[in-house]
Amino acid sequence: MGIRNASHRTASKSYFLYVIMAQTSNCPVPDQPSLNWHLRNSTKAPDDLRHLISDVARSAKYISYAIQTTDTGLSGNTNSFGEDQLKLDELSDDVIRENLCENGTVCCYISEEKDDIIELDPDGKFTIVFDPLDGSSLVDANFSIGSIFGIYEGGDIIGKTLRDQVAALYVLYGPRTLLVYSCGNGTGVHEFILNDVGEFKLLRSHMGVADEAKNYSPGNLRAVTTNKQYNVAVEGWMADEKTLRYSGCMVADIHHILSKGQGIFSNIGGGEDSKYPDGKLRHVFECGPFAYLVEEAGGLSSDGVQSILDKKITDVDQRTAIIIGSKNEVEKTVGILSA
Repeated sequence: MGIRNASHRTASKSYFLYVIMAQTSNCPVPDQPSLNWHLRNSTKAPDDLRHLISDVARSAKYISYAIQTTDTGLSGNTNSFGEDQLKLDELSDDVIRENLCENGTVCCYISEEKDDIIELDPDGKFTIVFDPLDGSSLVDANFSIGSIFGIYEGGDIIGKTLRDQVAALYVLYGPRTLLVYSCGNGTGVHEFILNDVGEFKLLRSHMGVADEAKNYSPGNLRAVTTNKQYNVAVEGWMADEKTLRYSGCMVADIHHILSKGQGIFSNIGGGEDSKYPDGKLRHVFECGPFAYLVEEAGGLSSDGVQSILDKKITDVDQRTAIIIGSKNEVEKTVGILSA
């Protein structure tokens, strides 16, 4: 109840600011602001960043339609990590690339589906990293899937930390198509819905994550057989009678935390004798954008030692453990894992 009231107060405050801006600029206040309007008037994103996020959103509209109509079979190819690609993976990657090529502000991009860093415009300002279709193996079962994006200034992200992102966003393709973005620095995390005429309209402003968690999403559960402390953490969540919410698509699981205003997601390595001793998820493509969004919303992220945002990028294929969500639950879990 406290979260809902706080969100309502924040939304009311945001609407009041919209009214003030409209009065001073003689612009009408939209009943439901569009993504572009929100970027310009609420977040006050620079024009080049606003155009880039808008072009990413344009890609998402096409992908959303393609998911409903396109063949979900294998393409016969593998991505840079040796994983089988679906036709939808390749289509989504191509759609995003085409829009980035037309944008003019992107110097290079890094896709989970490509082997190399792709250079576009040497005079471009941004590097964008993305997973074009997270959870794509679930699409034939009609589960929710998503796209993930992180945006950096400059052309080389190696050696930077995830805190150097200037924006992050994801798109969730489920019963509804939702886009969640933030430009950081206290501007908040905001949710938009794709309406029936193909526009992203504001659904919720300033999403927040409470300190305590009622739900848990434990990824890579096979690791409990080789990582005893992870087993202790999972058994603790069950003993506390927390509600299990895990879909197999990280976009959906993180959105559940932001949507409900609480929860914890974990994906922990199995130790020295496992295939992924330090964690399975990709530091750049998956964990980075989500850590940026969840921490902006008041939550916390950790690799077991430090915030995910403070962990340096050493390689595009860098893997990491992640515990993310409600602050107190993340800190408690980190304590268990490090015992």
